Amino acid sequence: MLRRLTELAWPAIPAQALLVVPLGSTEQHGPQLPFDTDAAVAAAVAESAAAELDAVLAPVLAYGASGEHAGFPGTLSIGEAALRMVLVELARSADWAMRIAFVNGHGGNVAALADAVRQLRTEGHDVGWVPCAAAGLDAHAGHAETSLMLRLRPDDVGPERPVGATEPVLELMPALRERGIAGVSPTGVLGDARGAIATTGEALLAEMVAGVVRRVRAWRPAEHGLLRDPT
Repeated sequence: MLRRLTELAWPAIPAQALLVVPLGSTEQHGPQLPFDTDAAVAAAVAESAAAELDAVLAPVLAYGASGEHAGFPGTLSIGEAALRMVLVELARSADWAMRIAFVNGHGGNVAALADAVRQLRTEGHDVGWVPCAAAGLDAHAGHAETSLMLRLRPDDVGPERPVGATEPVLELMPALRERGIAGVSPTGVLGDARGAIATTGEALLAEMVAGVVRRVRAWRPAEHGLLRDPT
């Protein structure tokens, strides 16, 4: 059963609730995808997972740490320090929840998320986080995210299928740290969007949802709160 927090009155909150909170960003996703791509994917994964887990679904947090996307008009970032504080205070306020699971759709959020969850767990809050993960994902605005958005919101996907920097992210990391994504890929794409199709997006979405459900049910948090995959 899916319980959307935005559609409930307080007496409908179940005792010992599991709260699922999707995290995204508002940042450029190449010339073909909308700025809320990470938020849209995180929200969709969290919604399906929350329904399977009989959880309460919070609204998506659509602002994250996206400093690496500076230089592209439209990107909005609150930075790591502010994001960390938001996550800590949000979880502290949810003292009515038995557990809180953050579902993260943006890699730039990880440092702040891990620090926040580590602090919250030290304070005694039962909090964990899990990524929107699937096999074979490219880094940013490429084949995977274009396929996902063709599945979720095809009318918001532009006709371009750009090819950006296709080197592994670990190889690109020094340049990304020094120059940001604009200094590595003028289109803002890290990957290859050619051949993206909605059916691939459907398969990726299903894999992401299954991974979140599996990890949350097992509830095996590492030191920094990442929920381990039991498989």
